[in-house]
Amino acid sequence: MAKKILVIGGSASGPKAAARARRLDFDAEIIILQKAHDLSMASCGYPYYVGGFFDDRNQLLCTPTGVVRDPVYYMKAKNIIARTDTEVTGIDRKAKKVTAKNLLSGETETYEYDKLILAMGATPRMPPVPGIDLDGITTLQSMPDADYLRKVRDEGKIRKAVVVGGGLIGIETCEALQLAGIKITVVEMLPQILMFLDWQLAKILENHVKAHAADVITDNAVSAFLGDEKGKLRAVKLANGDEIPCEMAVVAIGVVPNTKIAKDAGIETGRTGGITVNEYMQTNDPDIYAVGDCTEIPQRLTGSNVHAPYGDLANLEGRVAGENAARGNIVTFPGTIQTGVCKVFDFSAGSTGISKAQAEKLGYRNVVSVTTSGPDKPGFMGAKILINRMIADGDSGKILGFQCIGMADASKQIGMAAMAIMGGLTVDQLVNADLPYAPPFSLAIDNIVACAHALQNKIRGLMEGCSAVEVKAKLDKGEKPFIIDTRSPEEWEEMRLGVGEHLIPVGALRHRLNELPEDKNTEIITYCKISLRGYEAARTLIANGYTNVKVMEGGLMAWPYHREK
Repeated sequence: MAKKILVIGGSASGPKAAARARRLDFDAEIIILQKAHDLSMASCGYPYYVGGFFDDRNQLLCTPTGVVRDPVYYMKAKNIIARTDTEVTGIDRKAKKVTAKNLLSGETETYEYDKLILAMGATPRMPPVPGIDLDGITTLQSMPDADYLRKVRDEGKIRKAVVVGGGLIGIETCEALQLAGIKITVVEMLPQILMFLDWQLAKILENHVKAHAADVITDNAVSAFLGDEKGKLRAVKLANGDEIPCEMAVVAIGVVPNTKIAKDAGIETGRTGGITVNEYMQTNDPDIYAVGDCTEIPQRLTGSNVHAPYGDLANLEGRVAGENAARGNIVTFPGTIQTGVCKVFDFSAGSTGISKAQAEKLGYRNVVSVTTSGPDKPGFMGAKILINRMIADGDSGKILGFQCIGMADASKQIGMAAMAIMGGLTVDQLVNADLPYAPPFSLAIDNIVACAHALQNKIRGLMEGCSAVEVKAKLDKGEKPFIIDTRSPEEWEEMRLGVGEHLIPVGALRHRLNELPEDKNTEIITYCKISLRGYEAARTLIANGYTNVKVMEGGLMAWPYHREK
């Protein structure tokens, strides 16, 4: 008798699970129940559809060959029954039945299963403040949301909008609407945007967003949405009392796992609110699997469960659950190291693994990090700067985390770092990574390898670094380190910090040591555009007996504060 595999949810992980099950069991009866009208939506593409990067909404729903993945496609191409506009209302685990409501006819339907896969996704988190139901407040979580915001873009009637939330979706939505000529204000209640980055890198990105005519307000929450006499949004009120006039607000403060039906059926959830699963993506019911944004999964470095609503993970989880539902528990999913990347106007930004602060909270006693800046390829091939931060365990040398932002493609660096972390590589191994090289694509010493070189130097005591944040803190406290800009006079005239630094080009340093403080214990900080020359200068000073020399990591490119020029 053919096995009955039932999938609840038709966005990303559900169809992936169904397709995998079909490839491994040609006789199974496989049914997808989807509340929405559309199937297999490329939800990560919503901001780019809204922003006008492409115009055909079907590109969010189609295969690489251009065929829309609708119920007809699933039946013809995969022999999978897909019921859209069908809302599941209950799960009877004892009888192995699911009840659902046909949203078009209103009729109640019943489906039997041998194996059930829950792929119910998540719903937008909404702030519990007055006015949340006003006309003009939306999210960007569904195809109808994307259709609405694309209509707003195309009509060009709305001129001012607020994006509530400075995370991935919030910043991508900011760009999409700003490209439509709408004046945007991003409001983030936390001290920075893009919390997956350390503050310094996030601040550089914030400056970039502001340079594109979008305002950013951090450390300030929304306290209310204010409407007019017709019930339409007219302003967003902040916790500090300020009001931001606007005609639309997009709420992007995260999502909540859809678990009510599962919990009502006795399926266990965890500390993040997501359905708990084992390595086979199996719930506490051996015949029920759960995948995607409705679950919580292990963070491979911390050991604790996290809610990780990422499209790539959803597909990987769906593949595992589909195979196990079809053939028994054969394959496993180990969890996530929380790798992500996003586009921020002309910048890209991403991270993988854990931050220095997270590593220290986990009990690592000797966490070492470094920030570097450098070109992605030779200058004669149109180089663009990337700013990297690498974190490692100073005792074992194992790489724990990596962050990258810049005008070049950060995804390449993040991807290499993710593989290094998952492979348990040490800094000493990464410094000799055999990576592809050709001038159109990379440097002879790739950007990520150069970052590993700098971190190795710190671990071996060959370089003492300090971040731009630490340098600024010293100056704000009234400390007066002797700061040397090692660039050329031409570079100095074009751009400089203006913090009392001394211009001594690295090529002239050996002949101008008499200009340095007589006390060789004086704190000296060196830097250049990216601090490669700063490091060379530091080694020169150490060789000449100076004992308290630091390199400002990342140089001018990693300075997140105001510059004199």
